[in-house]
Amino acid sequence: MSIAIGIRACSAHKRVLFRSVAELLDELVAATVDHTLGARLTTLGRLNLLILDELGYLPMDPRHANLFFQLISRLYEHGSIILTTNKSFGEWGTVFGGDEVIAGAVLDRLLHHCHVIVINGPSFRTKDKRPPKQARM
Repeated sequence: MSIAIGIRACSAHKRVLFRSVAELLDELVAATVDHTLGARLTTLGRLNLLILDELGYLPMDPRHANLFFQLISRLYEHGSIILTTNKSFGEWGTVFGGDEVIAGAVLDRLLHHCHVIVINGPSFRTKDKRPPKQARM
């Protein structure tokens, strides 16, 4: 669904970027090392839509959590964010390396003007791997 929205935004000539959270945080760490973080955050802040996939797939250390907060703060009320995760809001403290303060600050900004779409059920990726439904008699 996030990819479809991203494609639609591209078709409307919007500035869109799709990345996994881990990939984008690695890019931000590299920008920190080569002293281009400010410029990179400015570029990301100009996006109309940032699609971040797989929040919580890997836990964040304090450096990554801080960079993620900076990113969300940069886009807050300036650009749209689509964020996919399989973690409930109550689990976000662990996602951010146990830092409940950063988790709360990120959630505060993300939830201020948001639509939460909860999708329950089996994974679409494994639909071909599940046994067929049994016929009722």
